[in-house]
Amino acid sequence: MSRCPGCRLLLPEGEGATHPYIGSSPACWALFGDILAREYSDPAYFRRHQLTVDTYAVQHPGRPERRSVQSVALHLVTLCLILEDGADPGDGPTLHRRLAKRDVVHWLDPPQPNGRVTVADVRDAASAAEHERAVEAWARDVWGAWEAHHATVREWVDRSLA
Repeated sequence: MSRCPGCRLLLPEGEGATHPYIGSSPACWALFGDILAREYSDPAYFRRHQLTVDTYAVQHPGRPERRSVQSVALHLVTLCLILEDGADPGDGPTLHRRLAKRDVVHWLDPPQPNGRVTVADVRDAASAAEHERAVEAWARDVWGAWEAHHATVREWVDRSLA
């Protein structure tokens, strides 16, 4: 067994690919890939796809280097816009393109723990409705874990979308 460095989920030791700057174990990355495959294969599961991607990236921030800093910031901003401002998750790619043009971010020390809900809780959903509820709960849990940084993220939102 090995513990994922991002979400701290204990999974069977595995070999395989990981992301170049998202900090996950191979087993956790594979589990995330399974969830993405389910979302892409069924429109009913895809409705919360943006939250799935944003939450996973924020819960697995990696190390403080340029790509990680930009990724975590972008995904935190999107979580803020969706969860606090009611933005449509379907607008995620448009928001990302808009936000990526601004360089106003810096590394934020991740919370410990970085949420208590994990990708494994989403995997266990037996229907599209359960999946949607699980993704929403996961996103809210991880966003809440970053509470100490909410004011900074809100500043990024204001500067980026001005």
